[in-house]
Order: sequence, then C-alpha cells, then structure tokens
Amino acid sequence: MPDELEIHGACDARFAPVREAFAANFRTQDEVGAAVAVSLDGELVLDLWAGHTDTARTQPWRRDTLVNVYSTTKGVTALAAHRLVDEGKLDLDAPVAKYWPEFAQAGKGALPVRWLLSHRAGLPAVRKLLPNESLYDWDAMAAALAAETPWWTPDSAHGYHAVTFGWLVGEVVRRIAGKSLGAYVRDVFAKPLGLDFHIGLAEPEHARVAHILQPAVPDTTGEGAQLFMRALAEPEGVTSRAFMNPPSMSLGPNVPAWRSAEIPGANGHGTARALATLYGRVALGDGSVISGEGIARCRTEQSRGDDLVLGVPTRFGLGFMLRQDSHTGGCCLGAGAFGHPGAGGSLAFADPEARLGFGYVMNRMGPRILLDDRAIALVEALNGCLGRKT
Repeated sequence: MPDELEIHGACDARFAPVREAFAANFRTQDEVGAAVAVSLDGELVLDLWAGHTDTARTQPWRRDTLVNVYSTTKGVTALAAHRLVDEGKLDLDAPVAKYWPEFAQAGKGALPVRWLLSHRAGLPAVRKLLPNESLYDWDAMAAALAAETPWWTPDSAHGYHAVTFGWLVGEVVRRIAGKSLGAYVRDVFAKPLGLDFHIGLAEPEHARVAHILQPAVPDTTGEGAQLFMRALAEPEGVTSRAFMNPPSMSLGPNVPAWRSAEIPGANGHGTARALATLYGRVALGDGSVISGEGIARCRTEQSRGDDLVLGVPTRFGLGFMLRQDSHTGGCCLGAGAFGHPGAGGSLAFADPEARLGFGYVMNRMGPRILLDDRAIALVEALNGCLGRKT
C-alpha cells in the first residue's frame, strides 16, 4: 500500500479489525480503489473508502464515488419483487404470463415467477445473436426473452441467469408497478432511505463513476479462466450466449451507454454505504424494505448443486445467493445471510440474526466467479468482531 494512501471515513472501535483487513487488501491484494460499510441495528458502524478511481492512480476515491457493481445489482432487483409480494401485488407461484402475457410464448404459459428468481426458468440467454444495441434497449431484450424457448426443462435444473435475470424479473415488476425497475428502486428504496444507488444512471452523474479495471495479471488457471474456456469451447452454447449475447457485453461497463441503460442484472451503480444501509434495513424486517415474512421467503433455498451455466456448484434462495458449500464460494457468510456478489469482487448481504447489512465495492476486477479473496477477508474480519467462527 503506497505511503500516501489514506483510509477515509469512520469506524466504530469494535470493528477495527475490518478496517485493518480493508487496509491489508491495498497492501497485499492489489486493491486500487474500494469502499466498505456495515450497518448494525439500522445504524452505520463502519463506512470507509480509499484508493483511486483510475489506473494511473491520480484520481482519489471520494465519499460519493459510484461504481458499477455487476451482479450485486441482482439482490436489489430481487428486493423490488419481494416488496411487491409483501404488498399483495405479486404472487410468486402465479404464471409469469399473468403479469406479462407475451411471456406465454414457446410453451412458457405456466412457468411461475418463482423460477425466474431461483434461476430455474431455463432462460439464461437468447440463442439468436442479437444486435449490439439490444443490450441497451429494454423492450428489445424483454421481447427476445418472451419469445425464447427454455434451454432446459424449467425446474428440472438451475443455471445462473447472469444478465437475463434483470430483464426477466424487472419486466414483471414493470408490468405490475407501471414504471421501470430503475424508477421503482429509486422511488421505493433509494429516495425514502437516502441511498446513492442507481439502475440507469443519469448522464450528469457519470462523472462520479470509478473506472472498472481489469486485473494487472490476467487469470489463466482460476475460476474466471475456466468459465472463459467453457464459453469458448461452445460459442453457441448456453454459457457463451449468457455472457456474450448481445456481443456488446464485451465492451464492458466503462461506456456511457452501459451506465445510462437499465440492465438490472448487472449495471447498478452505487456506494458501499448505500448497499449496507439497504441490507441493514432488510435485516431488520421492519417493512421499510421488506417484512419479516419477506426475510424468510428471500432465504428459503430453491436451488443447490451443479450450475448449468457456471459449471460450479451454486446455491440460491429467491433472488439471492445463500451461504455456499465451498470456502471460495462464500461459506464465510453467516448461516442465515443472503445477498449477492458481483463479478470482480463486490458483495452486499443482509444477516438478520446479527441485524446487520454489509456492502463492499471496488473497481479492480478479481478473477473469481463467486466471492473474491478481498471480500472474504473483510467478511472473516467482520465475523471475528461478531464473535463468530468462519
């Protein structure tokens, strides 16, 4: 860690080991810019940021720096659906076509909403190669998925809906709420709770966004490399199409079109503070985000075992990743915790037993599919502060 690097923010003395783990990530894990926050009993007890937003390390990470959190966005999207369930407006066991009639195409008329949230719908990708501009066109993606035939018999297996999750769940929310998923999150969660989190970022806010950086040394043997090779082996297979269709996905997140669009499976922009605050309210089950009944619903296991898209075992509740079955997959999380990691390293979760919300964001991509070593170090330090063994 460079001598001039400073850690900014506040940390309750009880959580000093998390601060040290955060600092250690800069010293030993090639952290470039990052932030971490913890909410306990509805109050921020840790809110730290450090480093830089650019490769040259000339632009400091600030309190209000935003960063793309990839699939950590999925948890926020899922919360929107669960809020509608709490309000009696969405039945997870009703057919998707009840809310989105066009979805009944290709034999999907009876497919329930529940399977969208649990990655069991068989719709992780569109087979036909789509135009680049489709990635940023909500109606085009919704129409393509409504017309798509499932890649496997729905509910017979599960496979990570890496990007399509957002359009599938988001279109159900849009049909019920009468507004886009991004607008719903803004109006129901972000504004009332004062959260600096956005799905579809207004152009004037782009200047606050940290540049996403690839690893200094490309991974050639780890989980990320294995996933790439899996996709490369079958260019028209489910894994390749899930991550590379539309092909403009390869352009990455550092372009204005990505930041401005609503891609609620992958392009949320926010702060660690916003994520910790949101999940901190979730953990309380006080209705400000979801109810106590909603907590039980979110973390009820729906899928477990071999993932047909990722090629590794995964475990999901209703829209959320749960404690996984391997250390690198996230067994450091509390047994009742639920949330979502994002590609490259970000992580946010609620731990209702501890009445805690956690958020970690960064701009230097790591190679893991599930939890990154930096996030694991922070969570393990947090567990120590709570008197829990990993």
